[in-house]
Amino acid sequence: MASKLGYASLTSHTQTPMNQEALLKLVSQTMPYGKYKDRLLADLPGHYLGWFAREGFPSGELGSLIALMYELDHNALRHLLDPLRQR
Repeated sequence: MASKLGYASLTSHTQTPMNQEALLKLVSQTMPYGKYKDRLLADLPGHYLGWFAREGFPSGELGSLIALMYELDHNALRHLLDPLRQR
């Protein structure tokens, strides 16, 4: 399902399993555009992640990673990424 902005909904991204590779990407990949360009996906603020959850996530891997970060943030699980940052 696409939103009014052409982004995919949360439900289309929740099928992506939370695995170590995806978690490592959250602490190493940066946001490629927008207000938070060049910020690590793991460091995106909760209100921005919530905006994507309401309006729709980008398609592809980036959208899946942002959706995963939203779930971690929404469920107060950001601390799970701390050990991965030290690698």
